[in-house]
Amino acid sequence: MMKVLVVDDDQGLRQTVKNTIENMGKFQVDEAFDGVNALEKIKSGAYNLVILDVDMPRMNGLVALNAIKEFDPTIIAIIMTAYANINDAVKAVKEGAYNYISKPIKSEDLAELVNKALTAHNLISEIAASAPQLAMENGRKMIGANAQMRKVFNVIHRLSKVDTPVLIRGASGTGKELVARAIHMNSAQKDGKFVAINCSAIPENLFESELFGHEKGAFTGADQRKIGKFQFAEGGTLFLDELGDLPIFMQVKLLRVLQEKMFTPVGANREIESNVRIIAATNRPLEEMIKENKFREDLYYRLNVMPIFLPSLCERRDDIEQLVKNFVTKFNKKQGKKVIGATPEAITLLKKYDWPGNIRELENVIEHAFILEEGTHLTVASLPESFLMATGVELSSPNLKVKNFADFDDDIAEQDESDHEDLGGDEMVTISGETLDFNKHKEAFEREFIVKALKMFKGRINQTALHANIPKKTLLRKIEKYGIVAKDYVE
Repeated sequence: MMKVLVVDDDQGLRQTVKNTIENMGKFQVDEAFDGVNALEKIKSGAYNLVILDVDMPRMNGLVALNAIKEFDPTIIAIIMTAYANINDAVKAVKEGAYNYISKPIKSEDLAELVNKALTAHNLISEIAASAPQLAMENGRKMIGANAQMRKVFNVIHRLSKVDTPVLIRGASGTGKELVARAIHMNSAQKDGKFVAINCSAIPENLFESELFGHEKGAFTGADQRKIGKFQFAEGGTLFLDELGDLPIFMQVKLLRVLQEKMFTPVGANREIESNVRIIAATNRPLEEMIKENKFREDLYYRLNVMPIFLPSLCERRDDIEQLVKNFVTKFNKKQGKKVIGATPEAITLLKKYDWPGNIRELENVIEHAFILEEGTHLTVASLPESFLMATGVELSSPNLKVKNFADFDDDIAEQDESDHEDLGGDEMVTISGETLDFNKHKEAFEREFIVKALKMFKGRINQTALHANIPKKTLLRKIEKYGIVAKDYVE
């Protein structure tokens, strides 16, 4: 449950705000009578949202806001102020507050603002989840067990206060769009649209139309006027993913929009003013592309005012366990399961891997494990075979997974039994007193194999069938045939 702290020296107003938020049904609400009291409570308890007045004794709201953000930048702050002090509220937003609300406060307006703040908090928490909280001296908290992610989070916080262009660098799967959304949702553009466009997915001849729009008849096939992404994102944020794939001629036009805040739709003779924040991302080496004349140096410097560099997952292995916990929570909700976590052996193996696909690949591996796992913990056996092979795991190890098991499909098994050839007489060949009989030995192998597989997967029929490559109906038939009791192997 989200924790909210209401801070105001007016007890009646505090109670009104508290009642409104509690009636929303998803918040635990506490009170503080001024800024000093608020800081005392925040340092002793984890709060997600703080709603505070500007004009208070001992410590006013602006000073308290700075102290709160210094202590924990993930806390979302909403400022309450009288209409006559709107300038203070605007200043507070520039200092890191999410938004402000004017007195007298209407319950419906407050509820709407709190819901929007909750959305912003969830996005910023996803970034925080990628860099778990670390306790520091004097009760302060830093975001991230990994030093590089702590730096990233601090830069995100700073960029949320300004409207300069942003360039996010990092390999595929490191969460560049998530960072872009977090910046947007905690910035002055948060009430506008967030429009994402993948530059690598647009044909070169359609780039200009896609970004700036076109007039009817501007080119063959332009049978109607089209609004481009810049105009669609007006007042919000335009996220240009895979920026390195932007053609040179479009780089020139993008630079002009960044410098002059104007663009011209294809086929038009008028300019349109642009009020859009640009956040771009790439995994390509732009510096090398500049040397090869594939990327404009002036555009690079225009975007690279305050870059964000996202580390690859192999550079932050200490965050893998926390990421796994977050994905477990996500997939429990999605699949209706009650998985507690991953076994220590599985975590050790996950930390060993180099993760070329980064966080996206880790998420896919955990989702795969969720589909297979029927127990309370994700085990090594539930991880994908391709992952296990890449980490050097011997799939035939009795403690992990079984390798190259025969596929005893019903049709094949029945065909084998009916197509037995007479190899010469009724006498059975014996070697050292043992009858050499294919069917007898095949059945002995099958029984031993099924018992071994059931032991490995603790008597769970679905898991055994899946990992041993036996159709479930065949497994059940063989269990009945050999008098095996699967429950005997449940631990």
